[in-house]
Amino acid sequence: RWFTHFYAVSVLWNGLLLIWLLQAQSLPGSLSSWLQHLHRVLDRASQNEDMGNEYFSALLVLLLLWLHSFRRLAECLYTSVFSDGVIHIVHYCFGLGYYIALGLTVLCQVPTNFRNGEELSVQICWYHIVGIVMYIWASLHQHRCLVILANLRKSKSGKVINLSHSVPYGDWFESVSCPHYFAELLIYVSMAITLGFHNVTWWFVVLYVLFNQALAAVLCHEFYQNKFSSYPKHRKAFIPFVY
Repeated sequence: RWFTHFYAVSVLWNGLLLIWLLQAQSLPGSLSSWLQHLHRVLDRASQNEDMGNEYFSALLVLLLLWLHSFRRLAECLYTSVFSDGVIHIVHYCFGLGYYIALGLTVLCQVPTNFRNGEELSVQICWYHIVGIVMYIWASLHQHRCLVILANLRKSKSGKVINLSHSVPYGDWFESVSCPHYFAELLIYVSMAITLGFHNVTWWFVVLYVLFNQALAAVLCHEFYQNKFSSYPKHRKAFIPFVY
């Protein structure tokens, strides 16, 4: 339930970053002061000749990140049925900082010489299309899996009837215990693809998401196995047929 705060902050903060980035393209210099400082802090001093595509890729990823946060916020508010579990204060503070840093990480992929106000030559590349298609595919499956989990605690009329855990079936649940975590990883991979594969910084973000979601999935998988004696033995914890 407290994850709702993370997504609310992300929608507001990353929405502002998206607006600022769009303004910087039409009003050169609007980001120059603090963005230059941020680039210096993170040693982002490259002068890439393909600055138009780098700007466009960062803009797309920031938009995808905002859409992801908006969808997850809507699911927390209107789809998911939460138990009475609590969150550690350290985890809560980290989560708030994570989504703020995530947007800044994307923004720092904009070339430093973008601020000179020259006309940008932007073209859609094949990796933009592949990344967006993968993002949509993973997002749809994540939403379906979250709906399946929510329906386990609802009656056919949609009324919440219990807060207990049950074995989910359908969609990617037939292969793994936590397909919504696997879909989260795929969403971040799709953003790495949209950035053109070569962005090392974002691949470190993907690596963090991989370990974070894998750990959560393994713990959840063990919980299912211990709680339900008839739990499907063919299901993996995180990645279908692999792990």
